[in-house]
Amino acid sequence: MNPTIPYALPLIDEEEIQEVVDALKSNWLSKGPKTVEFEKRFAAYAGSEYAVGLNSCTAGLHLSLLAAGVGPGDEVITTPYTFVATANTIIHAGAKPVFVDIDPRTLNIDAARIVEKITPRTKAVIPVHFAGFPCDMDAIMAIARTYNLIVIEDAAHAVYTQHNGRMIGSIGDITCFSFYATKNLVTGEGGMVTTNNAELADRIRVMGLHGMSKNAWNRYSDKGSWFYEVEYPGFKYNMTDIQAAMGLRQLDKLNMMQEIRAQYADRYNRALSSLEGLILPHDDSRHRHAWHLYVIRLQPGFLTIDRARFIEELKERGIGTSVHFIPVHLHPYYRSLGFRPGDYPQAESVYEGAVSLPLYPKMTVEQADRVIDAVTEVYRKYAKTFVEHR
Repeated sequence: MNPTIPYALPLIDEEEIQEVVDALKSNWLSKGPKTVEFEKRFAAYAGSEYAVGLNSCTAGLHLSLLAAGVGPGDEVITTPYTFVATANTIIHAGAKPVFVDIDPRTLNIDAARIVEKITPRTKAVIPVHFAGFPCDMDAIMAIARTYNLIVIEDAAHAVYTQHNGRMIGSIGDITCFSFYATKNLVTGEGGMVTTNNAELADRIRVMGLHGMSKNAWNRYSDKGSWFYEVEYPGFKYNMTDIQAAMGLRQLDKLNMMQEIRAQYADRYNRALSSLEGLILPHDDSRHRHAWHLYVIRLQPGFLTIDRARFIEELKERGIGTSVHFIPVHLHPYYRSLGFRPGDYPQAESVYEGAVSLPLYPKMTVEQADRVIDAVTEVYRKYAKTFVEHR
């Protein structure tokens, strides 16, 4: 029997290993020169003026909200179809999350419905670029400017993504990226915030390192000073040079890794499009998709099994999968806040049929074809009526 194809694996080569070794030998184990270099290079890549390296995208979202002045009594609009970190950070800031249902084609927040949820207490909008396909940023930015709202993009999936030719990372007021182990650019744990606003960048940088005065991280070098002042009761959210070392080499080969992702996504699209009742991911030539996820959706009424059994059948054939995401408002904590099943029917409907297939640059063509064969076999085996488009 063939070995199981994991749902996700990072592509780590000798270049990353040697860069990490160099960081270890330099004795800069926390934030140091590699972090500063990574910040500069990532800002240039994303087309932003400033970038701040942090220990996670979650930390970036939290600090971005605080830097923007979001706090108790405020409301922040976002999507229910995201990982809970997006909403949790709104809670951490003392504000109230307000959800807007998704566009069932893109699985992103339905920009046309944002205005309906704006109140005098609304302070910010957090659009989430689901799976690496961009939200309608033109519409979102227009709404934000009209109602004086700050836009904090959750770009955990969207390294490499472009909206109408503009890089995600250069459009919103603040953008937060993730470099978690399953992401398109990997540092193990880690994240980055980009912005064109110097004041916001400085606030995030200071708050992310205990609230200590600027460049306090440098106090143990021969160019630093022992003296520092705490300007804010901050957090320990900084990136380390070990993480940044991986990030530098990952950034070098990001375009190559993205080309492989796009090739496999296209391979999936061509092979699976003949399965009637299977909804494939949305794409649009006007934008650049990062293909962080490849999410297929099982439509009700086409199979004799449910989504859970479909996943088990793939597992029996050696195919790892995942589900993205359980809508935030269905989790027990958010139900305790008053949210109920049925509040966001589009997000719930998508979730009930969603299955994320393996898609990563460490896969081989043969493995991608095994995924295709397994999905096709299971679908045909349990189809109520199988119709192949010719």
